Amino acid sequence: MRAAAPAPIEWVAPEQAEFFDSVLRFARGLPDDAGDLDRSGGFSRQNWDRCGAFGIHGLPAPEQYGGGGADVVTTMLALEALGYGCKDNGLVFSINAHMWTSVIPVWTFGTEEQRRRWLPGLCSGELIGCHTITEPEAGSDAFGMKASGRRSGEGYVLNGRKTFITNAPVADLLLVFARTEETGIGPFGLSVFLVEAGTKGCLVEAPADKMGLRTSPMSDVVLDDCFVPEAAMLGTPGKGGEIFQTSMRWERACIMASQVGVMRRTMEACVAYARHRRQFGKPIAKYESVADKIANMKIAVEASRGLVLRVGWLMDHGHETSMDAAVAKAFVSEANVRTHLDAVQVHGGYGYMTEFEIERALRDAVGGTIYSGTSEIQRRIIARGLGL
Repeated sequence: MRAAAPAPIEWVAPEQAEFFDSVLRFARGLPDDAGDLDRSGGFSRQNWDRCGAFGIHGLPAPEQYGGGGADVVTTMLALEALGYGCKDNGLVFSINAHMWTSVIPVWTFGTEEQRRRWLPGLCSGELIGCHTITEPEAGSDAFGMKASGRRSGEGYVLNGRKTFITNAPVADLLLVFARTEETGIGPFGLSVFLVEAGTKGCLVEAPADKMGLRTSPMSDVVLDDCFVPEAAMLGTPGKGGEIFQTSMRWERACIMASQVGVMRRTMEACVAYARHRRQFGKPIAKYESVADKIANMKIAVEASRGLVLRVGWLMDHGHETSMDAAVAKAFVSEANVRTHLDAVQVHGGYGYMTEFEIERALRDAVGGTIYSGTSEIQRRIIARGLGL
């Protein structure tokens, strides 16, 4: 018997709970080809387009640009439902990356012309976006980048290499971060450029082969005397640090919402398996060593959901959320790994087999402690927020 959708918690309005249910029904209706795609490292453009047609990609953007005009909590609930119902964790991750690093910055910092040119396609999913900030020698130290944007005539010439760029192999629009002021330090002196895929001098390399999230395409991007007109700059010169921080504010707050849904799905699979699987004459659910693991999953799911939606509520009410988002990001990403390690133990040898999909979910979960700032970076943010 399929478990019921999670009951709304106290700050979720009835219409939000209803929307959650509609997204969950949609997600469960998507073709389940994640296992085959994981093995081949493929990307489901079909399911991407279906999510776009449903309205997922542009949920927080204004309706006038093709978005859904949803508040943060509603957006989080939709992503939780998507993660809960859709088994393609890589696809859900790519959707998150697209929203927080393309839709949000173009909406927040773009000129009216840039918004009208790019946002309708980004919100519908017709266009796929990515941002290029990470470099081989500047991972967690994102602002230590070396990529340059040199003024030339009526535009800029971009040079540098970017690495671990989610969605790059399928992107139509790349948000390229480059240092436009040689004397700039850290976040100062950085600018962002809207670079259309196929622009001369912008080379997207072959997709990377990853441990997990294999259905989310990733590659390096090489900028070799890539000329872009002045009108391609997002925001004003030197605004790159603020644009990045805005993207991260949204990403760290919202990207874990889908992981709450994944954990709930795994927990329910463990409950069903533990009730059915018998050892030594009784269901393994009757053994405390098994039941305790599943009880811990329940604790992790509910605590994670509360932390994530609390950040959404704070954002919707205009509060600063850097430390709160870091708390949620660190807790949920680590709880997700623990949940799936325990799920493998609950399933025993079957958990180690690809057939039960637990091992794939575990591989996907590990990335959560790295992307959007490692767990160590989140703890630095928390410590700084505490005045340490």
